[in-house]
Amino acid sequence: MNDVGEELLEVVTPDGDIIGKALRKEVHGNNTLLHRVVHVFVFNSAGDLLLQQRALNKDVAPGKWDTSVGGHVDFGETIEAAMKREMEEELGIKSGKKAPVFLYKYIHSNAFESELVYSYSFTYDGQIAFNKEEIESVKFYPIAEIEEKLGTELFSDNFEHEFQQFLRYKG
Repeated sequence: MNDVGEELLEVVTPDGDIIGKALRKEVHGNNTLLHRVVHVFVFNSAGDLLLQQRALNKDVAPGKWDTSVGGHVDFGETIEAAMKREMEEELGIKSGKKAPVFLYKYIHSNAFESELVYSYSFTYDGQIAFNKEEIESVKFYPIAEIEEKLGTELFSDNFEHEFQQFLRYKG
């Protein structure tokens, strides 16, 4: 496998049309290069949301709590394939016959990068075998507790933006 900065990603329009390609190390640090990512909200049957604490060696938001699953869509990869790959790589979850449900897409942009985010929801009560190289820990949070802790620097800015999108989506 290539070094993480050498991953090839698709540069896209806000509609998701592919207009070029760039290395991960090129899109990180250049917020004019919009690239696709997938996020999956993993809920348990009680309605609590699984969050991952990002590894301390991450280049974006080290140690912050973040969306259950999040990752880049590789060059030539479909959104669905990336979503399933990331769920398995990060949390050890195989969706099997029960597919995650598409929720919405939006653009998240900050000084570091711009992402076209495809968000999904998945209910899961099985074993979580998280990737210890990428994730410090995981925890199911009640939605009300997440809402109480927004703006306290506990969460990544990406997650805070994502969670606001999710709350609007839920209405």
